[in-house]
Amino acid sequence: MKPPRGYLNNTFLKWSAMFGRIDLVNTKPEIPHDIESFIDVKFKETEQRSLFLDVYREKGVNNSMPLIIFVHGGSWTKGDKKDYLIYLLSYAQKGYVTASLSYRFSQEEKFPAAVKDIICGIKWLKDNAMEYGIDSNNVAIVGGSAGAHLALMAAYSTGSSFGEESCKSGSASQKVNAVVNFYGPTDLTTDYAINRKETNFFIGSDYKSQPEKYLIASPIHYVTKDDPPTMTFIGTLDELVPLNQTNKLDQSLKNVDVYHDYHILKGWPHTMDAARPVNIYTQHYMDKFFNQFLRD
Repeated sequence: MKPPRGYLNNTFLKWSAMFGRIDLVNTKPEIPHDIESFIDVKFKETEQRSLFLDVYREKGVNNSMPLIIFVHGGSWTKGDKKDYLIYLLSYAQKGYVTASLSYRFSQEEKFPAAVKDIICGIKWLKDNAMEYGIDSNNVAIVGGSAGAHLALMAAYSTGSSFGEESCKSGSASQKVNAVVNFYGPTDLTTDYAINRKETNFFIGSDYKSQPEKYLIASPIHYVTKDDPPTMTFIGTLDELVPLNQTNKLDQSLKNVDVYHDYHILKGWPHTMDAARPVNIYTQHYMDKFFNQFLRD
């Protein structure tokens, strides 16, 4: 499938959006009758607040199914676990168990709190696999923007101290079989990242004060040959995450021979998959990716 035709520049894009010329997906779809949902299941208690997750799966299916976990974006300061409902329901109907996680925001607790929360969510879902019909040996994680950063951190940092937290659960590993990155920042030590107030707020200091924290908060810092297959989507009109962020990830993964299915969509912005043509395109390639790496 060819990428959908994009826009000449951001001015044309903004005019098209202003006049309703972009076909957008329904971000608040109804839950189909053949899908059962488990909403606001608590998976972690923190000093700041309780953390919850949602789970979706087909009704009447007795066998276990691969799990796809979704992590919402929002500059590490906002967002909701229902933001990816269109994906959660779509992939539940395609024969996966899907889940979405909440996590602590920068105004509640600084890095690495959010990373640890996502790791605890992965472990909790694996520990409770039987209850939700999850095949815990076949798990993928998907994130968008700041959520993609957290998903990549969780997927790549299996040898770090982030995963040592007990999470008050069993002994499940944080290891995943595949990760999908929608326009997420990958190197927080670049000029782009260290000069953004969102990054400074997430880390809890400026770069000059604690450069080492920016390094250990960067997914590419953890890239090794043992990392899971990765898929990336980014648009050339992205004004929030520059293309060189995903280019650096691509080169890092190539250097250690980790599979990377890299999609650069010409003429599309940040959160481009809110447009129906892009959403169709991304799901087409995600289907192939998951069939390859989540189906034994």
